[in-house]
Amino acid sequence: MSVSADKVKALREKTGVGIMECKGALQETDGDVDKAVELLRKKGVASAEKRAGRETKEGLVEAYIHPGSRLGVLLEVNCETDFVAKNDDFKAFVKDVAMQVAATNARVVSREEFDGEEVDKELEIYTTQAKNEGKPENIIERYVQGKLEKFYKESVLLEQGFIKDPNKSVKDLLTDIIAKTGENIQIRRFSRFQLGS
Repeated sequence: MSVSADKVKALREKTGVGIMECKGALQETDGDVDKAVELLRKKGVASAEKRAGRETKEGLVEAYIHPGSRLGVLLEVNCETDFVAKNDDFKAFVKDVAMQVAATNARVVSREEFDGEEVDKELEIYTTQAKNEGKPENIIERYVQGKLEKFYKESVLLEQGFIKDPNKSVKDLLTDIIAKTGENIQIRRFSRFQLGS
């Protein structure tokens, strides 16, 4: 199937992916731009997973100070090369993540950073709440797991809905920038400072 240049251009603008990849995705999806976007995102996830083991020694440290100077964030995001660290898309991604941390008060980058003791304590609290609310025994476990997932969505940066597009998680955003740059990128760490807290 031949694909019009306009559709390739539209897909490229939506995804930032190369012309040949856009053309191939459109051919695979019979010219459906929305399905092509979805296909490219899935391929991006697969390629991001392949790159995950590669070393990241370059990157940026971003400082974000919220208007009014009562809240600030320091964030380190790593990539593989200095070339990508200077790339405008990468810089925009780092700025967006710093704003995300400021707006949402994430506690950790990934759920693996929580120690087992803290997770056990949360589980104990949710179990007690469920019993106090008179939930039947066969529902308590599902209730507790649901509350724990909600806790992760609020506390874990990668699992939060992105402030500029709640339909995407920060992890989706990370996957997109990995697909766009072709490098392994990691949100290494952050600190959030709030006046008086």
